Amino acid sequence: MNLHEYQAKDILRRFGVTTPQGEVVTTPEAAREAATKFGGPVMVKAQVHVGGRGKAGGVKFCTTADEAYEKASNILGMSIKGLTVTKVLIAPAADIVSEAYVGIIVDRARKKPVFMVSAAGGIDIEEVAATTPEKIRYHAVDVRYGLMPFEALELGFFLYQDAKLARAAAKVMQQLYAAFMATGCSLAEINPLVVTPAGDVVALDGKMVVDDNELERRADLEALRDVESENPAEVDARNHNLTFIKLDGNVGCIVNGAGLAMATMDLVKYYGGEPANFLDIGGSSNPEKVVNALRLITADPNVKAILFNIFGGITRTDDVANGIVTAIKSNPLKVPLIIRLTGTNEEIAMQILKQNGLSASSDMDEAVKEAVRLAAAASGGTAA
Repeated sequence: MNLHEYQAKDILRRFGVTTPQGEVVTTPEAAREAATKFGGPVMVKAQVHVGGRGKAGGVKFCTTADEAYEKASNILGMSIKGLTVTKVLIAPAADIVSEAYVGIIVDRARKKPVFMVSAAGGIDIEEVAATTPEKIRYHAVDVRYGLMPFEALELGFFLYQDAKLARAAAKVMQQLYAAFMATGCSLAEINPLVVTPAGDVVALDGKMVVDDNELERRADLEALRDVESENPAEVDARNHNLTFIKLDGNVGCIVNGAGLAMATMDLVKYYGGEPANFLDIGGSSNPEKVVNALRLITADPNVKAILFNIFGGITRTDDVANGIVTAIKSNPLKVPLIIRLTGTNEEIAMQILKQNGLSASSDMDEAVKEAVRLAAAASGGTAA
C-alpha cells in the first residue's frame, strides 16, 4: 500500500525526522488560505500514488497566495499517469544548499533491508543508478542489531564531508530505519534530504510503501489507504479477492498461483511478447472469480490476446471452464482467447469447453506461443 507524501511525512515526524509542516487541501480557495497562513513562497504538490509528479507538472513553486490559488486550480483535476489529482499539499518552500537521497528497500536476495544513499538527490534514483552508479552507496542492515551508529555515520560521511552534516544525516537514517521497521514497509525514502543555508538537514519529501501483509494487524495503517488515488483496476481486483498488477504489454494473463503467474509472464517474454498484467485467481474453484478476472482483463484496451493458464491442484479446472463459459456468454470477447488447462477434472473441463465452442491445450509452451503470436498480429507486429 502506497502512502501519500503528507502521510509519510507525518510518520517520519513521529520518529523525529525534521520535515516541513504542510496542509492538505482539495480546493484552490483552501490552497490560497494555506499559503496565506504560511506566508512567503510555498510549494503546491499533487498527492497521487505515482512517481514523476514534478515532470508531469504536478509540483509548482509559488511566490504568493494568489499564485498558489492559480497553480492549485491547474493541478487539481489533472491526470498524472492515469490517476486524477484530488488533493494537493501546500508546504513552505525551502532555501536549499544541497540535495541528497536516502532510502531503504527490502532486498529479497539478501533477505535484509538495504540502505541506498546518494549525494545526487532531487532526481530519480533509477536515473542515478543507470548513469552514475558510483554515486550510490548500498548498505545491508542486520535486523538483529538494526542500523548501528557507526554504520549510519559511515553512510553520513558518504554524503557529506562536513562532520556536523554527516552526524545529522546519520541521525536521520536511524530515524528512517526505525520508521521503516515499525510500519512494516517494503520501501521508505527521503528525496530530497536537503541542507539549508542555516546548516539544518531537512527531509523535504517522503515516500513509504507498506507491505500489504502488515495491514491485517495494523488498522491504523489500513485507515491511511486512499482508494481514489490507486489504480481503479487494482482496487476492483482487491475487492474481488484477486491479485492484480497492471503492466504495459498486450498479452493478458489469467493464472492460478503466484509462482505459475510469474513463470507464465517469463515465458511470454521468452517468446517475444509482453505481459499486460499479473493476475492470480488463487486456489479457489469459484467460477465467479474467473468471471471477474475476465472482466478486469477485457477492460484494458491494450490487451490484444488473453491467456488462461490453469494448473489444477486445489483449483478444479471444470469450475474454471464453467467460469470462462459464463463470462463469455455475458460479455462476448473482442480479442482471441487461448486456454491451457491441466490437472484436477481436466477431462470434464475440456468437455465443457468443447460443448461451448471453445478449445484448450494442456501444453503451456504452445499456449503461450499462440497467445504471443495472436497479440502481435492484432498489434500489427510479429513475435520474436
